Amino acid sequence: MGRALVIVESPAKARTIGGMLGPDFIVESSVGHIRDLPRGADEVPAAFKGESWARLGVDVDNGFKPLYVISAPKKSVVANLKKLLKGADELYLATDEDREGESIAWHLSEVLSPTVPVKRMVFHEITPAAIARAVDEWRDLDRRLVDAQEARRILDRLYGYEVSPVLWRKVMPRLSAGRVQSVATRMVVERERARMRFSSATWWGVEGTFTRAASSFGATLVALGGATVATGKDFDDHGEQTGKGSVRVLGEDEATSVAGALTGRSFTVSSVTERPFRRSPAAPFMTSTLQQEAGRKLRFSAQRAMQVAQRLYEQGFITYMRTDSTTLSDQALTAARTQAREMYGDAYVPDRPRRYERKVKNAQEAHEAIRPSGESFRTPDQAARELSGDELRLYELIWKRTVASQMNDATGTSAQVRLTAAVPEGVAEGQQAEFSASGRVIAFPGFLRAYVEGEDDPEAELADREVVLPTLAVGDVVEGRAFEPGAHATQPPARYTEASLVKAMEELGVGRPSTYASVIATILDRGYVWKKGTALVPSFTAFAVVGLLERYFGDLVDYGFTASMEDDLDEIAAGREEALPWLTRFYFGNAVPGATNGHGEEVEAVGLKATVAAHLSEIDAREINSIPLGNGSDGEPIVARVGRYGPYLQRGEDRASIPDDLAPDELTIERAEEILAAPSNDRVLGTDPESGLDVQVKAGRFGPYVQVGEVTEGGDKPRTASLFSSMEPATLTLEQALELLRIPRTVGADPETGQDIVAHNGRFGPYLKRGSDTRSLTSEDQLLTVTLDEARALFAQPKQRRGRAAAPPLRELGTDPTTNLPVVLKEGRFGPYVTDGTTNASLRQGDAVESIDMDQASELLAERRAAGPSKKKKGAKKAAPAKKKVTAKKATTAKKTGAAKKSPGTKKAAGATKAAAKSEPAGPAAMKAAPTDPF
Repeated sequence: MGRALVIVESPAKARTIGGMLGPDFIVESSVGHIRDLPRGADEVPAAFKGESWARLGVDVDNGFKPLYVISAPKKSVVANLKKLLKGADELYLATDEDREGESIAWHLSEVLSPTVPVKRMVFHEITPAAIARAVDEWRDLDRRLVDAQEARRILDRLYGYEVSPVLWRKVMPRLSAGRVQSVATRMVVERERARMRFSSATWWGVEGTFTRAASSFGATLVALGGATVATGKDFDDHGEQTGKGSVRVLGEDEATSVAGALTGRSFTVSSVTERPFRRSPAAPFMTSTLQQEAGRKLRFSAQRAMQVAQRLYEQGFITYMRTDSTTLSDQALTAARTQAREMYGDAYVPDRPRRYERKVKNAQEAHEAIRPSGESFRTPDQAARELSGDELRLYELIWKRTVASQMNDATGTSAQVRLTAAVPEGVAEGQQAEFSASGRVIAFPGFLRAYVEGEDDPEAELADREVVLPTLAVGDVVEGRAFEPGAHATQPPARYTEASLVKAMEELGVGRPSTYASVIATILDRGYVWKKGTALVPSFTAFAVVGLLERYFGDLVDYGFTASMEDDLDEIAAGREEALPWLTRFYFGNAVPGATNGHGEEVEAVGLKATVAAHLSEIDAREINSIPLGNGSDGEPIVARVGRYGPYLQRGEDRASIPDDLAPDELTIERAEEILAAPSNDRVLGTDPESGLDVQVKAGRFGPYVQVGEVTEGGDKPRTASLFSSMEPATLTLEQALELLRIPRTVGADPETGQDIVAHNGRFGPYLKRGSDTRSLTSEDQLLTVTLDEARALFAQPKQRRGRAAAPPLRELGTDPTTNLPVVLKEGRFGPYVTDGTTNASLRQGDAVESIDMDQASELLAERRAAGPSKKKKGAKKAAPAKKKVTAKKATTAKKTGAAKKSPGTKKAAGATKAAAKSEPAGPAAMKAAPTDPF
């Protein structure tokens, strides 16, 4: 008999399962999806290049039939799987048990075209028992899940490929729109808008310290003269009193007088209120709550949390990590209750298991909650024999949450005491001052012994939660020992963190928990959002994009509409909705049944295609990219604009780049005037003899540079060149500027190879390039002086690496919890970075050298490790022409394509790096071509 071939998504999963199944099974990985819609024109097969729908990869006029292609890197994977299948007598498709996993399994079945029996093998944990059960209890492919995933993929392609070009034309190139990413960006922008509208209110209060016998406790002034003393809740976001009830706003003088007058006075207990409290444990983790807690407790980004969870799952330590369920199996309930009883005693475990039901929009995929795998759970100490670093920390978090979910409630008593005394005459007119003190006593800690949401140490948290008051009764007298007046101010709405954004998206029903991490990573990578500490700050580009989408494509970024699309996709997965009519309505529109206009004509719901066509010509790019800030001190309006190369300020003819690390809510009129008033050494050097345009020297964000002509809306990017490090803007001449603008300079053709030798100023300094071969130059001046003979002599010599002395670290930060290696902060050629000696990670936009700490450094290093080593692109090979036309089928093989290798000189030196292109007036950089795939 032959052996069975089992295909999973990842090599790590294949290794784990392979060790459990034994020699009768061959376990191999598909390394994710083996085919997808074409990501660019170069992936579209020759037979389809002339089709009108080829750029979409979806034949919208033929039932939205997708064009699937096998990417070049996956061809070897497919070839290997086909080879292994020839020696197998049955095929098990063991991809994940969700829409994405079902889709991968279906694509494998379509591409491999097996002639042996095909069995769908599903499991939610990787243990010997679970895998054996999955082999025995196989099922067929679920076409409803496949159709739902395909509809989702087509929808996202239509959305991105139709709307993204609008952004390229009206905002700037290389931007992208996405069904979920654009809505998530809008959420962050709306929070920043609220902060920009916010006006702070200030009030004063009084804190008192009281004694009774040998005990002391604190209390807060809550009323004076029968009127409630104002607190933050009594003011709105505009700094005005809400008008709800009669409150007394204390100023500094009054608060100081009251505090001084009450010191040493006796107070009477006017009321004592005691109430029992009970708190129940949180449900076991699902995807969204795991991301939130990992962010709060471990400072993990959502992406980092999911990457670590993926590794734990594939190694067999936890159940499947993409789930909306909080349900535990009977086996898991028994394991959790047994472990809680063994560790804390019978009193901590309820008589019956706790069962948790989900109540959230768009819940889908009824898997089990995320929990430790197996019939009995490994304790963190046991897991530490195989795990360390991030994996051990996350496993312990999951283990604690699961065990705590099956423990008894925490119970106790909360108390509130009111204290009163008369304020002396002449201070507050003899009025009564009333203070309030709150206490809490935990009688039985229950689950709090094991786990507290948002806290690292349950024992320390128990102590913090207890605020013990002395035994007091109405009429008792206490002494007012000390009183301290203090100023308070209302705070703007807090910016989203990754954890709070995940929570908000889930509450709104935007996206799926399984995609939250990738959505947040996308809006960070695309520059729509950047991090200031853990807070998510929108860029000015995000303001322009969201403004355009809200005004012209309102439904596409409407929270309710986006959530309803998720509902519809769930209906398709459940078989209650058909994908084709739904996609037709979304893209082409349709008549709304029963709805008529004033003439009795049926109302048409406009589809995406017509919406884009109708609005494109009416969008005013300048208006969309303008954010009015108000009038300056001279009465002239100041506007923040998003240009082709980044955001800038404009007041009349004056322009200035907006600093990268300036958050929108910090760009006040005063700050804008400071930026505009900053000195500039920009000056005209003379006229370019070739074009007749002015040659200017400018101060850019990344160093001084020369530029020919001006930036114009819709015009070509002006020619620019960085100054050499030996040059000064104040003394630069027109002749020197024209020489700089000759770079890259063709030195001449090598007579032996026939290839041009070109002098470049690159990322790592000046160099020569001949074909794909390069040689370094010793100085920037050689870029203008090196001769052909000198260049040929350099290429005749062996290529050498140029080293440089390592700079001392700026600061030592501590020990990395993953590698246990010392981490230092260093200054590199392209800015500050952290390193543990094996991994380097650049600081993010908004990270300050002065305040970076070990937690932030650990997060940066972990994300860099998770990203893996940089991959070099293979050289492009010319594809052979298609021999014959191929009809459109479910599977279509793509031509072999590749991207040319990058030379070491594709980026400018310190004077003008590629980042300079982010700001229109800031400095030179080559504008990159628009992407072929906005996803």
